[in-house]
Amino acid sequence: MRCFRPLKFIAVVLHRSSSFILRTTRVRASDPSAIKMARSSDTSCDGLTSLTPYDELLCRLYTTNLFNAKNCGLENMERLHEALGYPLEQKGGVSIIHIAGSNGKGSTALKIAHALKLASYSVGLFTSPHISSFRERIQINEDPASEAQIKSGLKEIFDICDAQCIPATFFEVVTALAFKIFADAKVDMVVLETGLGGRLDATNVVKQPALAVITSIGLEHTQILGDTVEQIAMEKAGIIKQGCPVLVGKNVPVEVLRECASEKQASQFYECDDVLGTEAEKPGADYDVENSRTAMAALTLLKKNGVAERLTTELIEEGIGVRPKCRFEELDIAPSNGASAVRVVLDVAHNPQALEYLVEKLRSNYPTSVLRIVAGLSADKDVKGCSDILLGNVPHPKNLHLVEASNPRAATANPKLNECHRKHPSIAFQVKEALELAASNGELLVICGSFFIMADARKQLGIDEPRDSAAIGKETARIIESRKA
Repeated sequence: MRCFRPLKFIAVVLHRSSSFILRTTRVRASDPSAIKMARSSDTSCDGLTSLTPYDELLCRLYTTNLFNAKNCGLENMERLHEALGYPLEQKGGVSIIHIAGSNGKGSTALKIAHALKLASYSVGLFTSPHISSFRERIQINEDPASEAQIKSGLKEIFDICDAQCIPATFFEVVTALAFKIFADAKVDMVVLETGLGGRLDATNVVKQPALAVITSIGLEHTQILGDTVEQIAMEKAGIIKQGCPVLVGKNVPVEVLRECASEKQASQFYECDDVLGTEAEKPGADYDVENSRTAMAALTLLKKNGVAERLTTELIEEGIGVRPKCRFEELDIAPSNGASAVRVVLDVAHNPQALEYLVEKLRSNYPTSVLRIVAGLSADKDVKGCSDILLGNVPHPKNLHLVEASNPRAATANPKLNECHRKHPSIAFQVKEALELAASNGELLVICGSFFIMADARKQLGIDEPRDSAAIGKETARIIESRKA
């Protein structure tokens, strides 16, 4: 069995409001508009007047190679990695925990990083996407990278790309930036979350991770990764390296991954039960329980293999207790109209598997509550599967609000979606309206779906946290529109 398959499309990042949405596109040399864009400067942020230097660099980053991205495999990243001096492979280099998966990889990464920090290691965490600030993607000991670190690193990487004509994409630049910041900070450990897939993911230039973790496999990005769980598993298995141990979570095609590990000559192949012993099935569903168990198994292996000897059972148990933002995050929010506070649940469940878990946990924690749901469904997800689950758990389609990150094909996928709140696509408008209706009807408000609705949703809810300037999004949108002209 070959543990890889050719990718069908090129992944690029398109701007949407103050956040960013993955889309897929074919860019053909015969397309006049594509040729025009390829000839234009994809690295200028001309016309900026009210942005800070940090804002300007992010604007350039968000508009890098949107229209002339090429499927170069790992070539761009390997060239960047070399130009930066292989930052994570220096003598006495860092130990890398490389994590892939359809669901749970971000939470599992955070739990592992938190436990390692508690054990007094200096830990770099690279995760995506961000919610409110780009700096969330690159953290050292749970502190986001500073604006100064981002500015310095991006300037150096853009200079390299210009000098060596490297047509790096958004995620390749960001990955290189993380590697540089971690190396400059001389961290002990790096917890590295893949962006998409594994085999051709920019993070996959690392040669000898201390541990590869594959959390779960579900149908996602099917236009890019494959149409079946088995095909997607083979793409995720690309992070498995010769001589390195592999840990897989509960919801994966184990035998497919075991065969891939064997072909790649991994040193060991573990399921969580192999490390922690068999655990009795618990009633109800909660991704956090599954993610915590995967993180515990990973940390146990890191201690056993001598990578993190300072870890103790107590530190591991404390470390895996952390939970990321927007993963069944429960808040009480009062509407601006003076009505009583509403219980709000924020969750980035964005595919059928994750939504099933979310619904089961909602029914377990709030068995008598009527749900009102605000959802954003990305174009590369199973729209029909997601919409069927959402509509099946509200009393009427009017209890479902679709926002601007939603797939325009949604109504075709499920005609009942025509009855939903969807005429006004603004995230802020739909969240405000849903919050007021939930307050007046005594409902539980759930905001779920794509990461890319969460920044605006959290801002509308009045959550106080660091967030990047809205001017970045506006200027990025202007540049993209100008390049389409």
